[in-house]
Amino acid sequence: MVIPLWLGKVGAAWPIREEAAMHLDVTDLRTFYYRSALGRAAQKVVRDQVHQLWPEAKGMTVAGYGFAVPLLRPYLADARRVIGLMPGPQGVMHWPVGLPNVSVLCDETLWPVETGHVDRLVLMHGLETSENPSALLDECYRVLGPGGRALFIVPNRSGLWARSDQTPFGYGRPYSLSQLEAQLKRHSFVPERNVSALYQPPSSRRFWMKTGAMWESTGRAAAAVMAGGVLMVEVAKRTPARSGGSSVKEVVRKPLGALSPSPRAKPI
Repeated sequence: MVIPLWLGKVGAAWPIREEAAMHLDVTDLRTFYYRSALGRAAQKVVRDQVHQLWPEAKGMTVAGYGFAVPLLRPYLADARRVIGLMPGPQGVMHWPVGLPNVSVLCDETLWPVETGHVDRLVLMHGLETSENPSALLDECYRVLGPGGRALFIVPNRSGLWARSDQTPFGYGRPYSLSQLEAQLKRHSFVPERNVSALYQPPSSRRFWMKTGAMWESTGRAAAAVMAGGVLMVEVAKRTPARSGGSSVKEVVRKPLGALSPSPRAKPI
């Protein structure tokens, strides 16, 4: 992969993965988002954009799949329940730090969540790395409740971040907006809004880091000519599903009791 020279050296290269194992390791993801300056900056930009789309989730069940937990922190105080779903090939970590754990290891196509109980669903580093994206989207459809919303965050194939394997957005299958929306429509989701983020170059050099906010504001204003590093598409659930489309499972086989709705459950 050729990286433009002006980007400079981002840092130590990520471990090389075999093609058959597309999921990144949870340790690498945690190191990037919580221990590197570039990762913390990327986390803030994407999280702020998610919060702008969904400013609150009071009394709602909020779930994130893949490595979406950095984006869920603003909802911990007011949401009825927050769940971090992490796929088996990726691995799981305790989250949030210093609070009771709400993350769980799961099969990417069989989540321990009851049908129709999720109000807000975020996927990041989940769809583009999935070995079975069709079945994964069926599972997203199953858990999303009536009136719920899902947000799919994927690498933009036209952006610089998808071309650099120094960040997690350089792995898996990048998407164009038309490709992502077409795939979501095939699984009975209705795209409602889309935005781009991460316009700053994927470099930890001081100049690019200090001018990151300027790149984001300039990129959003000139989105027609500048490609953001990630695409974010918000969707609603089409009810009923298209005939011959999603083969949605009615119930999960063994839902975790801790994640099942309970009249005595307290917000996490």
